[in-house]
Amino acid sequence: MPRLWDVWGASTGVRSERNFILIGRGPLRVSHVLAMGALIAVFVWAGFVTHPSLAEASANAPAATADNASHAVTFELNGALSQHSSSAATVGDFLREQQIAAGPNDYVDPATDVPLSDGMIVTYRAAVRVTIQTARDRTDVVSAAGDVGALLEEQHVRLGANDRVVPALSEAVPANGVVRIERVVTWERNRKKAIAAATIHRLDFSVSPGSSRVVSRGSNGEREEIVRFTQRDGGAVQTAVVSSRVVRKPKPRVVVDGVGEYEAFERFAGNSVSRTMYVAQSAMSMVATAYTAGCSGCSGITATGRPAGHGIVAVDPRVIPLGTKLFIPGYGMAIAGDTGGAIVGNRIDLGFNSYRDAVLFGRREVTVYRIK
Repeated sequence: MPRLWDVWGASTGVRSERNFILIGRGPLRVSHVLAMGALIAVFVWAGFVTHPSLAEASANAPAATADNASHAVTFELNGALSQHSSSAATVGDFLREQQIAAGPNDYVDPATDVPLSDGMIVTYRAAVRVTIQTARDRTDVVSAAGDVGALLEEQHVRLGANDRVVPALSEAVPANGVVRIERVVTWERNRKKAIAAATIHRLDFSVSPGSSRVVSRGSNGEREEIVRFTQRDGGAVQTAVVSSRVVRKPKPRVVVDGVGEYEAFERFAGNSVSRTMYVAQSAMSMVATAYTAGCSGCSGITATGRPAGHGIVAVDPRVIPLGTKLFIPGYGMAIAGDTGGAIVGNRIDLGFNSYRDAVLFGRREVTVYRIK
């Protein structure tokens, strides 16, 4: 029996696409078409046959469902993270869901026309107004840069190695604030500096009282320094010594000063008390008396063989060794050159050239300095 959809030629019985069709061996009539339409309708109603338009609609149904699926989205808004479920088609639609109208300077990643997908991270930063200030320039910009460093890079601002930026490069861009740049220029140089030689004064009995003689001229030393120069925003240059070392040590200038009688040394000591303290090795408080070479029982020659007189004093050798150079304020320079039976412990007997001077001095407490 012929199938329902078979089409045959009128005379040969082969498949044909002519303007007239036959079912079986007979011609197709209007009644046949009506009957066939009714039969197909019954089959469709009964579920035995699916209409082509319904099959096409069924095939397209999953795609429509997929387009309306909900996506899990991580949203980073100006640095703050939050989780969202959205059925928006694109990133721009998602932002509109969040009531955000992205401006031309705002930062959006991915771009607004990218389709939204499950697990996507959407980042949005609103652009802010900020002023970039240097010593010479002031620039107002609108930027959505993530930090100050990105802002300066975006604006093609080049920094020197020592330039100072406030806020720091890693901090957020201050909205309606100011980013200050301090231009700092530094350089280093080596320089040599003279070290002045000190002057040392020494007392010498062989030199005429009140006069002096240079024994050694000495020489200045030399110091090598590394100096760092710093200039901020074209202002005054500041200097700082980074390192220093002595290349050549100075040699002191040595001067010997002549001393004799007390008055001459007193003038010398009066010029500089520090000189007296410099040459003093130690000080002792002692009771002083006076004698002359012509005193009763005196031979005029001291225990060390020196002639008695001003500058030769008698001491207890257990306290002050013989030959020690001394200085006694109010008397002058002296040498421990004699001893005496009554001179024991912290006692000292001062020699004078005249009986009158010895009497005027009398007996008193003095400070005796041992000279270096």
